[in-house]
Amino acid sequence: PAPVAHDYDLLVVGGGPAGYAAASRAAQLGKKTLCVEKDKLGGRCLNYACIPAKAVLRSADVLAEVQQASSFGVTLDGETPGIDFSVVAKRRDRVVRTMTGGVGGLMKKHEVLVVEGEATFAPPTEAAVVDLHVMTADGLKLVRAANVVVATGSVAQLVPVEGLAFGARTVDTAGAWLQGERPNTLAVIGAGASGVEVASAFGRMGTQVTLIEALPQILPAEEPEIAESLAKELAKQNVTVLTGTQVERAQEGAGAVQLTINGQPQAFEQVVVAAGRAPDVSRLNLAAYGVAADERGTLQVGPDQRTSHQQIFAIGDVAPGPALAHKASEEAVIAIETIAGWTGVHGLEHNNIPRVTFCSPQVASIGLTQAQAQAVGHDVRVGSFPLAAAGAATVYGDRSGLVKIIGDSNSGQIVGAHAFGA
Repeated sequence: PAPVAHDYDLLVVGGGPAGYAAASRAAQLGKKTLCVEKDKLGGRCLNYACIPAKAVLRSADVLAEVQQASSFGVTLDGETPGIDFSVVAKRRDRVVRTMTGGVGGLMKKHEVLVVEGEATFAPPTEAAVVDLHVMTADGLKLVRAANVVVATGSVAQLVPVEGLAFGARTVDTAGAWLQGERPNTLAVIGAGASGVEVASAFGRMGTQVTLIEALPQILPAEEPEIAESLAKELAKQNVTVLTGTQVERAQEGAGAVQLTINGQPQAFEQVVVAAGRAPDVSRLNLAAYGVAADERGTLQVGPDQRTSHQQIFAIGDVAPGPALAHKASEEAVIAIETIAGWTGVHGLEHNNIPRVTFCSPQVASIGLTQAQAQAVGHDVRVGSFPLAAAGAATVYGDRSGLVKIIGDSNSGQIVGAHAFGA
């Protein structure tokens, strides 16, 4: 039969690291491609999270270097090193503009049409195409695509605490990274990678930070000895670490947010909620095409990133697995090469995705922890090396940290690797 007419070979919903990677790869392979982004090209990662975070963290790193300059024989003419957060913010914004401008240039180079608007699935008309309503400043338009990639990212979640709500002084991590002033006191709820990064950055810049984690250790996904060592380092950075701790109540006033922590009220200029995110799928109208999702809204996909609908794919934070930009971009390549009919396309092995926390000192890992390896039946053998014994660590003046390798003694296979240090 003759193919059904469609407007685009591919429509990508979302222009973050997942979406722009998918759109550019599809265009490279000759697909007529439309990318719909409801906010800013580059998505949350480039505009609100990863890139602003790294820019602010870099300023904290430089300040720490300067504060230690005298021990390396570098003099500062008697000036006391300090932080001008307004300059930090201006530099952060320049970095973001540079990165997002680069993505825009990439889309233009590959002749991807990018529109600012919101796409939702429309009632299907013919089996061979997917119909979507695209709302832009010019109005509502019906667009037909041979295939669709959903790359809409995630939204911040509030922890279930009485009185806790996002407001002027209660923000998500994006609100922390994008603010124009540095708070004097700050509470961070949630000590995963994002929360630890916020605490380490602002603590080193002079903010008194309280980092609160309900679980027994910070960085719950990492090795316990690394989490314990990092907690000790954070204590040197104006950070009070509270683990196994619940926030029971919150009340935001004109000048502060009062949190009740283990029964004791404490006031903070700002509260950052870094306790998780959920897939941003509520307005997609997935039911129109019967796309299967779990109770959190995560779209169920196969190894080729295909959802329960043959022509709809899901990548990035809306798909299972860690919410990491490099994971999202690799999923984009898998989905597009599947759509293009390539053979031998391999799905992602989630255990083999590297992860990094850009605090100070930094934490990096891949694969299983020792406990996880034992739980799945490996005959575990561990190699651990303190960075204090490495020449480079001594030369650079930061001897904290370690490298830990998890192996299976029967097969000789490395099943996990973990590093903590400068």
